[in-house]
Amino acid sequence: MQNRTLGKSSLEVSAIGLGCMGMSFAYGPSKDREEMSTLLRAAVERGITFFDTAEVYGPFINEDLLGEALAPFRGQVVIATKFGFDISSDSDPRGMKGAPGLDSRPEHIRQAVEGSLKRLKVERIDLLYQHRVDPNVPIEDVAGAVKDLIQQGKVKHFGLSEAGVHTIRRAHAVQPLTALQSEYSLWTRSPEKEVIPALEELGIGFVPYSPLGRGFLTGKIDEKTTFDGSDFRSTLPRFTPEARKANQALIDLLGKIGQRKQATPAQIALAWLLAQKPWIVPIPGTTKLHRLDENIGALAVELTADDLQEIDSASSMITVQGARYPEKLEKMTGR
Repeated sequence: MQNRTLGKSSLEVSAIGLGCMGMSFAYGPSKDREEMSTLLRAAVERGITFFDTAEVYGPFINEDLLGEALAPFRGQVVIATKFGFDISSDSDPRGMKGAPGLDSRPEHIRQAVEGSLKRLKVERIDLLYQHRVDPNVPIEDVAGAVKDLIQQGKVKHFGLSEAGVHTIRRAHAVQPLTALQSEYSLWTRSPEKEVIPALEELGIGFVPYSPLGRGFLTGKIDEKTTFDGSDFRSTLPRFTPEARKANQALIDLLGKIGQRKQATPAQIALAWLLAQKPWIVPIPGTTKLHRLDENIGALAVELTADDLQEIDSASSMITVQGARYPEKLEKMTGR
């Protein structure tokens, strides 16, 4: 397994991490806990040291799962978690269809961290992200609260998720950011315009989530695929049958390059991301061991400058159809 360092921080992790949300949240019913524990331990055995969760996933049960499954590997693995959603009993985070409200008040951050520490069975959170920027709380107050937690030894590194450049700069001035986590892949390239240059300038690592387009870039989803009503993708504009049909051109491109490289579309999509910057660490999620192995296999795929030029040139001719999120969730990004 290759390792990468997130920006100018001291945080070194496996070059590909594991996004754990789908094990208990958003993509249909929660998966069998024992099977997921086995998968998490298999990931460690294969050299993965970077695991991503959040208190809202479940809510809470995803952190519980990681805390128990990864307990034997304390000190060997890095677990990132997130705060920032209001997951009180009257909100509705399940599947995020109703989009729970945001709450990044300093007192709520402290409360969330205490809960995460208990569930993860750790004394210190390796990487703590604000899950979404809260427009009602100045980012300086958020960064200040996390800075206090770092000084208290409860948190090691600070990150933001889906934040805009102005917010990134303001937060970084109070407490240096180790990483930004946002959606980035061959079908979501918006971070390239402003975000990635700012991260490079400031020395902040980038952790792309949904690097396989929520499964679409694997080539295993087409216009005929049906999603369970509890599957978050059934609410996404980009996953309507019409959008999936239009976006198939991207899969054709990945398949074409993959044939030449003896690699799957998913491996080409991940290899493309890894080739963008040495401080980018994608976190594809999976609940299946053979997919985990397939994703790790992307590290062996070498894309030449000509390959990357071909992908960029061909993909620039493809207009991806459909918004990433329904309007309410879309408004929570890029602030």
